[in-house]
Amino acid sequence: MKKVGILGGTFDPLHQGHLIMGEFSREAMDLDEVWFMPSYIPPHKQESTTNPETRLAMVKTAIREHPHFRICDVELVRKGTSFTVDTMTDLVEQYPDHQFFFIIGGDMVEHLPKWHRVEDLSEMVQFIGVERPGYGWNDEIPVHFVDIPSIDVSSTMIRDRISEGKSVRYLLPEVVDSFIKEHHLYENES
Repeated sequence: MKKVGILGGTFDPLHQGHLIMGEFSREAMDLDEVWFMPSYIPPHKQESTTNPETRLAMVKTAIREHPHFRICDVELVRKGTSFTVDTMTDLVEQYPDHQFFFIIGGDMVEHLPKWHRVEDLSEMVQFIGVERPGYGWNDEIPVHFVDIPSIDVSSTMIRDRISEGKSVRYLLPEVVDSFIKEHHLYENES
């Protein structure tokens, strides 16, 4: 049975923190692959400022050289607001020979008991929680914890820095930085 980690997010843009979450989770849990799954419209956030096709291309660019990272576009194909339980129901049906692990940051672990149909979701996946500075843990739902280097970076911070004309070097992969510059993303948003 193939062990697959799912790392979902708006990835607007994907940054080093996302890649570290994927890599450290893969190693700690002995996963065969990590699938990066850009959301169309996540239920807990506002709609992304960047169109889904552009975000998908950005993620593909960032992970193309990694032998164990893949793209999963199921939520972009479905469109609309996606609840994790619905997405994982689809993936479990499509890939019955896979064991799925859902990778989340500390900010999400804290709110996991409030997720839509989390009991059903817990029967389909095992959760991997990675430490994120400033957030506590909630032990109502079983979670495998993975220690990762503390890097306090967010997509919002990156978008803000770009719109202010500041450097984002080392906060995201060079290929993503080049992609953002080539497509003039996040410039003058403020």
